[in-house]
Amino acid sequence: MSKLLFATLITAVVLTSTQHLSPTFAGTCASKCGSPPLQFTPGKHIRLEVINSTPRLIKLEKIRGTNAITLQPGQKLQLDQGDGTEPNVSLVFWDDTGLSLQAIVSKPNFATLRVELRPTWHFPGDRSVDILDDGRVNVF
Repeated sequence: MSKLLFATLITAVVLTSTQHLSPTFAGTCASKCGSPPLQFTPGKHIRLEVINSTPRLIKLEKIRGTNAITLQPGQKLQLDQGDGTEPNVSLVFWDDTGLSLQAIVSKPNFATLRVELRPTWHFPGDRSVDILDDGRVNVF
């Protein structure tokens, strides 16, 4: 009798656990991967395009390259990184009122990094975009 009860219990557990399959059991990265990280060819000329998509003034500064620049709402600014990705390039940005920003990065062509700055409710938000000397792009 106890063998029958044990077999019934095991069967019930197996049947109920297979009815709620999780997507982690099947699927591959090829079916649900995110977009690949942005990457540029090291040493190549890069144009940095910054767009202020907020209703407020934004300040930005290219570390070791410019003093703070004010971007008007809707304004687009282009900065050339003449020597490519060497050395590392850091662009810091902030809202003088202290509100959080989100940086949406894209690569519209092989030599342009577009950074669109948008308002966000996530605190503290994004504060910089770095182009590393190996060509990778990071948002912090």
